[in-house]
Amino acid sequence: VQLQASGGGLVQAGGSLRLSCVASERTFNDYMGWFRQAPGNEREFVASIRWNGVRKTYADSVKGRFTISRDNTKNTVYLEMNNLKPEDTAVYYCVSDPGTRMWEYWGQGTLVTVSS
Repeated sequence: VQLQASGGGLVQAGGSLRLSCVASERTFNDYMGWFRQAPGNEREFVASIRWNGVRKTYADSVKGRFTISRDNTKNTVYLEMNNLKPEDTAVYYCVSDPGTRMWEYWGQGTLVTVSS
């Protein structure tokens, strides 16, 4: 499964990061999204986007701060994260739904650490 996420790192609270996820032809599907998992917590949904880029869904905790987008010519999905908070610290995973209404494909994750 090829979902290569990058862009994580260490940032101070209030800062910004942009995550990227490059997918293969097989894993770049209509529904693409991001999940995250903080230490000791369950994985949680962050955001998703449809093929045309118009329909987007966000977790309440990131609404107004995070923006998901995609470039279908590059098989790439992005997550722009602004006004980051320490509670955003987590491993962020790029995910793909191949039409089964399930997030079947998962990338390896990229770590985001937000210091206070």
